[in-house]
Amino acid sequence: MMETPEEFRASSFPRPKMLGLKLTPAEVAILETFVVPRYLEKFGEAALNMLLFGGPARIAHFGCRSGYLDRELIESAEGSSLVGVDASLAALELARNKAVGLKDASLEYHVGSGYPTELEAEGFSHALSLHPIGAERDRLDLFREMERVLYAGGQALVSLPLRGSFQEIGDLFREYALKSDQAEFGRATEGAMLSRPTLESLSEELEAVGFDDIDVDVRQVNLSFEHARSVTDDPVMRLLVLPEFQAFMGIPDFDGALQYLTEAIAKYWSHREFELGVVIGTASARKV
Repeated sequence: MMETPEEFRASSFPRPKMLGLKLTPAEVAILETFVVPRYLEKFGEAALNMLLFGGPARIAHFGCRSGYLDRELIESAEGSSLVGVDASLAALELARNKAVGLKDASLEYHVGSGYPTELEAEGFSHALSLHPIGAERDRLDLFREMERVLYAGGQALVSLPLRGSFQEIGDLFREYALKSDQAEFGRATEGAMLSRPTLESLSEELEAVGFDDIDVDVRQVNLSFEHARSVTDDPVMRLLVLPEFQAFMGIPDFDGALQYLTEAIAKYWSHREFELGVVIGTASARKV
């Protein structure tokens, strides 16, 4: 069961990792039931639109979580197989259970805590990651691992929020820092907003680790919230957006900011839905 808004605290955020959040079984169920259809599907759809198959594929899925998109991927070309890696054993157990019901599906799942993983070098035609969390150094580690496991000509696909995403949250956090005279929080907020890549910097990062033929698709989507309390209590916010902010900012005391966020949204959006903008960047790149 999810916590009520009164019980919700920043200390309850799961800590984000590049290979996926380390989730409890209850959080995995919430992720599968609410976060995938409301949020992650937007990134998955963008990635599928850029997927290139020339025959049976062997796919490495980094941060695969509960196996969202894996069935669609292997069904895109007959004879395809997929190996998923994630930091959360609970998420992988659900992915394995889902795979049992798929006849003749070649799906494997492994726990991974960092890079390099145990996946073989140059053994895959495709490498995928949806919504990886981390700053530039973390993304480069992921992209190097993708390059390592792909054979020549293989395709890397990554779909993630670009700079400009969650601007409404960033603006309210800056306002909180100003009104509460917390300059450090304000600087940390600014750093978090700038930690997300731009279209150009995402291409540059992929090129820096050895990829070529890079194409980036950009699309704008909005998440709607009926009232202020539903923002911090929403599963998407709780499991992905707010933990990402906290990880980028490195601020231990987040509760005052969350309280201000709720109060400000209730005040400024009292007669309309609160909409949170997300700029989804999906990159396709080829290993040289």
